[in-house]
Amino acid sequence: MNPGLETRLARLRIPGSDAYLCIPMDHGISVGPLPGIVDLPATLDAIARGGASCVVFHKGNARFIPPYADKLGFILHLSASTSTNPDPNDKVLVTTVEEAIAHGADAVSTHTNFGSATESRQLVDLGHTITDAHRYGIPVLAMAYPRGKDIKDPYRADLLALAARAAGECGADLVKVPYSGNVDSFRDVVKGCPVPILIAGGPHMDDDKRLLEIVAGATEAGAKGVSIGRNVFQHRHPDRIVAALRAILVDGEDAREAGRHLTQPLPA
Repeated sequence: MNPGLETRLARLRIPGSDAYLCIPMDHGISVGPLPGIVDLPATLDAIARGGASCVVFHKGNARFIPPYADKLGFILHLSASTSTNPDPNDKVLVTTVEEAIAHGADAVSTHTNFGSATESRQLVDLGHTITDAHRYGIPVLAMAYPRGKDIKDPYRADLLALAARAAGECGADLVKVPYSGNVDSFRDVVKGCPVPILIAGGPHMDDDKRLLEIVAGATEAGAKGVSIGRNVFQHRHPDRIVAALRAILVDGEDAREAGRHLTQPLPA
């Protein structure tokens, strides 16, 4: 592997492990100022205290990163769409790899909706982004989702496996997909992808036990980490849920054991 790629990937992992505990906060473009991303410094304080390893931001929020540069890796998200678009699944590039480098990003990410009406263009964007990023030794996280008018079940394992494999074959260094719902089917998704897989957190669910069970199941299936946004930054205690997730990813705790971290205040 390109040593620059490996050096920057290491900045995204939990120190001393091969696991990624990523908190994406790129939702503002899509759905507006959700609770938890209005006061970004407060949320960054909390997730850094809990032990997150990296964050995903759009370029307009890159200015919040410098105080946390020694604690959190930084992935700059390159693509976007809004909920007001007639086709919200149409992700377009809104910045460049070069601008990500200028903002001090350790990596970049893009979002590709497999099954959308504009899948072909999004796939081209993914491929070109990877080519541009690797020219500079910048890793790429591909957010790969089965989404479109003919996608009835976006958690179907064969569709997830296709999206993950396609993103990996395009050259992505990490791939983010939803969890299929059970260990056995997701194990096949992981096996079919040539690079590490992170799982998405999905909509805010107000069910800590279920979230931890999902992460424990995905980890058992071979996922190398998580990329969970709303179920962290909208949590009543973002620091504690991050600590619980880290206990699963690094210490091998099950959902019940990890749940104990939710009742334990962390040092300020």
